[in-house]
Amino acid sequence: MLHPVILSGGSGTRLWPLSRQNQPKQFLALVGDHSLYQETVLRASRLPDAQAPVTVCADEHRFMVGEQLQGIGVPSGGILLEPLARSTAPAIALAALHVLAKDADATMLVMPADHLIDDADAFGAAVEAAAALAREGWLVTFGITPDYPETGYGYILRGAALGEAGYRVARFVEKPDLATAERYLAEGGYAWNSGMFLFRAQAYLDELGRHAPAILGAARAAYAAAEADLDFTRIGREAFAASPSDSIDYAVMEKTDRAAVVPVSCGWSDIGSWSSLWSVAERDDGGNRYEGDVIAVDTRDSLVRASERRMIATIGVEDLVIVDTADATLVARKDRVQDVKAVVDRLKAAGRSEHLFHRKVYRPWGSYDSIAVGPRFQVKRIVVKPGAALSLQKHAHRAEHWIVVSGVAEVTCDDKVFELRENQSTYIPLGSVHRLRNRGSEPVELIEVQSGSYLGEDDIVRLEDVYGRS
Repeated sequence: MLHPVILSGGSGTRLWPLSRQNQPKQFLALVGDHSLYQETVLRASRLPDAQAPVTVCADEHRFMVGEQLQGIGVPSGGILLEPLARSTAPAIALAALHVLAKDADATMLVMPADHLIDDADAFGAAVEAAAALAREGWLVTFGITPDYPETGYGYILRGAALGEAGYRVARFVEKPDLATAERYLAEGGYAWNSGMFLFRAQAYLDELGRHAPAILGAARAAYAAAEADLDFTRIGREAFAASPSDSIDYAVMEKTDRAAVVPVSCGWSDIGSWSSLWSVAERDDGGNRYEGDVIAVDTRDSLVRASERRMIATIGVEDLVIVDTADATLVARKDRVQDVKAVVDRLKAAGRSEHLFHRKVYRPWGSYDSIAVGPRFQVKRIVVKPGAALSLQKHAHRAEHWIVVSGVAEVTCDDKVFELRENQSTYIPLGSVHRLRNRGSEPVELIEVQSGSYLGEDDIVRLEDVYGRS
């Protein structure tokens, strides 16, 4: 059976300020109604014999993965929580162990969560060809047929033919300079390295044990120490931390004599920058991509993305990327957007938070939006989903005032439990044990005013929590 494995890592830097560490690009709807992660899951689920997808992700993204699967009605084949990042080779090993526990002859289709594929039929045909090679023991990667000399991707040189659609891998090539990339296109036989793979799970583990036994040993120990947590599988932290951090390319594919490549032209993009998003998006006659409330005068070949909060106007500009969010705005030339990481590095060095979180932060129970912050106070707009509840908690440094805007909130404050309706309010003293719950069928919206000497999110002592965070 075919087991899709979705690798959902990422630091959220390349599409800053829209992507952040707590919401990297795979969870954003960039080119349609669904996020890139959801599009990847849906694409895999439509393949013949495809089982429920396995997702490998960071702990802080677990609820986002669960909610996005629910949003498209696709069951989970497992959500494996990496306790820390160790690159792709260990992550895929965890997934292989997971699917082999259910299917001794499992075939894995490994895909990053943040890639775009326009031609699903061409991709499906490539998967079918790769599956035939996998049954013969090959570890198959998908090589994207290049249509221009890209310097931002690694390349694969194909060797001898393996049947009608596949080839041995002659060698993997690092990202070239422009002259070298132009030569690759002129010579032919080269493909972009897509980072997608298909192989039997046991074949991958066998080759991993042969070429990177320390990774396999750590993965086995970490998976053996895994614990169930709601709908998630928490991988053993200590054992996984002992694993070398290495990509599947370096650990296995460049060393094995069983590496094969299936070339494919399927409208693929890794959406690695704002300029690459501009290149795959629908544009107007002036070469522009607008999203949100935009008024453009004499503007060409630009991407302008306005936030919900304000309009953007442009006059006489070209080749720009302008992206506005509630707390940050990026303005850059299209040929410089790869340098957005330098902005993120400066934010980190300054101890700021704009690279970590959006102003609006999603939680498993709903969301909060910090709409005003000042000395010793903060104002938040909180939305609690139907049937959801915040943890039973207390604070050491702040008190809170709650004003219900809509819905019916159930409030626990020390030994009292009561309801608050629209236009009603209550006060939560510093140190009081409290909880907010929505037992209704409609969202509860309220305004929270915090006051105190310290207002950080780490001033929370969780006593009970239905999401396992206490």
